[in-house]
Amino acid sequence: MPRNTAMTLRAILFDLDGTLVDTAPDLAAATDHALQSQGRAAVGLNAVRGMVGDGAIALVRKGLEATGGNTDPAMFDAAIAAFYAYYETNLSATSRPFPGVVECLRALRDDGYALAVCTNKPERFSLKLLHDLDLTQYFGAIVGGDSLPIRKPDPGHLHGTLARLPQPAKWAAMVGDSANDIDAAKAAGLPSVAVSFGYTRIPAAELGADRLIHHFDDLRSALHDLERQG
Repeated sequence: MPRNTAMTLRAILFDLDGTLVDTAPDLAAATDHALQSQGRAAVGLNAVRGMVGDGAIALVRKGLEATGGNTDPAMFDAAIAAFYAYYETNLSATSRPFPGVVECLRALRDDGYALAVCTNKPERFSLKLLHDLDLTQYFGAIVGGDSLPIRKPDPGHLHGTLARLPQPAKWAAMVGDSANDIDAAKAAGLPSVAVSFGYTRIPAAELGADRLIHHFDDLRSALHDLERQG
């Protein structure tokens, strides 16, 4: 059973897309739908993997820029609307937790860690995705890219997420796959763990995280090492 954490709360913040869940196929389908609704070519899964990380609006903008430029505000607004309409009903069609995620979350919870999601994904999509995948139960706070006035890499996004946990944390770390995650952790004064299987445009080993893991089976030991180091 989980330990009583009221006096000794330790917290782990997780990015969502490319860290906890492999969402790229559904994001790619929504992006291509949005582009094709405006007469643009599809960009496909591989391209979208390199565009994820700054939220839905930025994803659509990058898709338009890659297929002829983004110069028409009306086209941009229509593409965003098409993306949202499609993605809201298809966001968990093929998205699945990465291998080892569920087992790791259970173990961390039993270790006494408070868990939270800090993502640039819009809050309503984040909540629905986690609900659809039966992951909501593990998190004491879920904070999206539009939940606060700021978002990653602003450290205030991490601090704001920690503030929504039921108890103050005496120690916390960030787990993510991109520069937004690791840079936010550095600015917030928190240790970080990068995953190598996400969607980063920069190799994960070059993000400057305190630890790098290749599978969620390795996360608990990485976190324990970081905590021992203070």
